[in-house]
Amino acid sequence: MFYIVIGSIAAILVAVSILLAFVWRVVVPTNQVHIVQSSKKTVSYGRGREAGNTYYSFPAFLPIIGVTVSQFPESVFDINLKDYEAYDQGRLPFVVDVRAFFRISDSQVAAQRVANFQELQGQLIGVLQGAIRRILATNHLENILEARGTLGQQFTDEVDANLKEWGVSTVKIIEIMDIRDGVNSKVIHNIMAKEQSRIEMESRTVVASNFREAEMKEIEAKREVDLSKTQAAQTVATRQAEAEKEVGIAKEQSTQEVLTQAKTTTERQQEVNRVNQVRQAEIERDVAAVKAEQDKTVQVVNAQATKETQVIAADAEKESKTRIAEGDLAATLKEADGIQAIGTAKADAESKILLAPVNAQLTLAKEIGTNDSYQTYLISIRQVEAGEAVGKEMAAALKAADLKVIANSGTISNGVASLGDIISPAGGTSIAGMLEALSQTSAGKAVLDKLTVPASTDTKTKK
Repeated sequence: MFYIVIGSIAAILVAVSILLAFVWRVVVPTNQVHIVQSSKKTVSYGRGREAGNTYYSFPAFLPIIGVTVSQFPESVFDINLKDYEAYDQGRLPFVVDVRAFFRISDSQVAAQRVANFQELQGQLIGVLQGAIRRILATNHLENILEARGTLGQQFTDEVDANLKEWGVSTVKIIEIMDIRDGVNSKVIHNIMAKEQSRIEMESRTVVASNFREAEMKEIEAKREVDLSKTQAAQTVATRQAEAEKEVGIAKEQSTQEVLTQAKTTTERQQEVNRVNQVRQAEIERDVAAVKAEQDKTVQVVNAQATKETQVIAADAEKESKTRIAEGDLAATLKEADGIQAIGTAKADAESKILLAPVNAQLTLAKEIGTNDSYQTYLISIRQVEAGEAVGKEMAAALKAADLKVIANSGTISNGVASLGDIISPAGGTSIAGMLEALSQTSAGKAVLDKLTVPASTDTKTKK
């Protein structure tokens, strides 16, 4: 029974030990390092450590196995020193913002110096403030404003020299994030105003100098351009004169060659003209001979035609006079018969006038309508009167007209009768047709143009 109890207690103790072991087992995160202090030694646990990254955090009150643990970060951490009031070498106040980045380079040394990471941060702030205060106090404010990068390196060197005792080192250069005036202070504002005015003065001076230099450059450039233009114009004028000279010489040479060729051409043309004149004279001589022969033949033909025309004209005139005389005789006889008939008719009429007007008119109308001989008589009287008037007008027209009748066939009477047809409507139509036919040919048109010369032209020609 006793052994059973002992065994149970032992089993319970083992189980509790195993449970507590699981509870007190610690796995160190990758960005941390744990410094475990036991009764005999100090061991660092974490990523890449020789002891590994796992340990048992037994309470310190346990004898022999109890430990104390200090935790520090393995990653980079920063410290911001904000609104830190500082002074320069001349005791001018100002405010700065500084930022620094650190890492724990020796965790065991850090664990020896501080109890925890919060205490380490407080001490680092003090170290940083001391380094900044000492460095800024040895520089003037204007130099501090202009040389931030140089001062940052000085801060870093100063801090690194002090941090070796804490097992900590800087990661990068400590930077001054901002420098500004403190409350009720305008030192930096005045420095900046002075700097701005200096910069503005230098800027305006440089700008004025640049403008003056630009104007001088422009004047110089313009002078060079004018000189270049003058030289170019002289060169162009010289070349132009040389070109004109060469062109003039070429023109003179060309003119001389043209004159030489013209002389040759003129001589050859004169020879050609001489040959043409000789040939033209021969042609004109042959033409004159032919024309003389033609004129001679035409004169003979015209003489014969004139003679025949005169004979025909004489015969026509004789026939005309004969017909006129016969017409006059017939007219006279007809006129006598007419007068006699008129007298008889007048007597009958006067006797019938005494009758009643109506009866007389009826009787007269009846007599006229049934008496063919009387109707024939009236018609013959009208024909005689018309023939007499036409004969007189034809005779006057023939007498005034200088007409020549050429009877190539038939008798003279027929020729004279044809001559009478000329002054009839049919004759006029025939003449018009003849003139229209003549105008359709070039020879006929020329003849008509000569016959229809205007009166004004004819007058001018006579003058």
